[in-house]
Amino acid sequence: MEYRLSNSEAKAIVTDAANLPKILEIRDNLPQLKTVIVSGAEKHEGVLNMRDLIEHGSSEFEPVRTKADDPALIIYTSGTTGPPKGAFHAHRTLLGHLPGVEFPHNFFPREDDFFWTPADWAWIGGLIDVLFPSWHHGIPVLAYRAKKFDPEEAFHLIAKYGIRNAFMPPTALKLMRQVKDPKSRYHFRMRSIGSGGETLGAELLDWGKEVMGLTINEFYGQTEVNLVLGNCAECMQNIAGSMGKAVPGHVVEVVDEAGNPMPYGTVGEVAVKRPDPVMFLEYWKNPQATKDKYIGEWCLTGDLAKRDADGYFWFVGRKDDVITSAGYRIGPAEIEDCLLKHPAVGMAAVVGSPDEVRTEIVKAFIVPKSGITPTPDLVTEIKNFVKQRLAAHEYPREIEFVSELPMTATGKIMRKDLKKLEIERKL
Repeated sequence: MEYRLSNSEAKAIVTDAANLPKILEIRDNLPQLKTVIVSGAEKHEGVLNMRDLIEHGSSEFEPVRTKADDPALIIYTSGTTGPPKGAFHAHRTLLGHLPGVEFPHNFFPREDDFFWTPADWAWIGGLIDVLFPSWHHGIPVLAYRAKKFDPEEAFHLIAKYGIRNAFMPPTALKLMRQVKDPKSRYHFRMRSIGSGGETLGAELLDWGKEVMGLTINEFYGQTEVNLVLGNCAECMQNIAGSMGKAVPGHVVEVVDEAGNPMPYGTVGEVAVKRPDPVMFLEYWKNPQATKDKYIGEWCLTGDLAKRDADGYFWFVGRKDDVITSAGYRIGPAEIEDCLLKHPAVGMAAVVGSPDEVRTEIVKAFIVPKSGITPTPDLVTEIKNFVKQRLAAHEYPREIEFVSELPMTATGKIMRKDLKKLEIERKL
């Protein structure tokens, strides 16, 4: 919190009584912060009360006239590759995001739609993929935050409040998939689930159809340029493992290191052509990072993928997640998807572990499902399970069972932390 407030040079903050102590603790380290406003009945010296301000506020409201490219907000990245960067967005970003929200939610809004997400509204996934677009269309959003995601509680909320639409990060869906017999215990009738941030894979899509009664639409984007690829079950075929096609209004390609579009089926970097209605203006106070984000007119995402002749994009992995093993370049996504199909695997993360002979070997960190006891025989079984389904060079030569995986605040697996751990172990 101190990093973001300091980096953004925030002059005012609105908080609640529960979080006020956190602000007061770091306030002396924030010379730019002049005004602190607290909601509720909390009284504290040097802090303004929201109710008092409202009571004495003006009844006049004069909107400021803004242009499309005028600065509007800073949204911080989740920091998977270093300190979070502030993505500086323009006023056009809300209207620009609407097709990317409407598409994977099967032409949202419809009558009786009602949105919820466990994603924090401080991140672009909660704010721009759920809250603001819903309000734009006059659709209510359920406000509920827990300290930690609980899959049983998620089913309870969806059933109790009649949630029709949800943005669910893949990690949340994987946890919900482990809940036993939810259909007979909870009565729900959802219309759409959109998911993004990690590849879903066939296992989760099949679970969505069987348990949730719908096709989960995977979409893709990032804080800097969001919701540019997606699936829409009502107007196209959802193919397991695909990120979908370019959302109308966006030009997306797979490019090489010089920024040239790659042939179909060839792995390259996902890039979005500017100008684009959802593309950020710049990284706040970081011109070099902004410059490095582009090659010519292409905004680089740092994600590797390939595109087929039908326009579907297929995620391979982050540029810095790619495993180099015996001359092969291996992405973790396909291996993780295969691992999740094994009945003993709850969650999985795949990284490259240093190896003198192969440069790197494929290593899998696995969180077993509840009630599963890891054994050497299970390790062998899982290795053979992958060998029989993927190329010979893709199976994990090492498997380590863990109780949890390192995650960002937005629920993305931090493979770089696991890889760093492996490097330190083998020094």
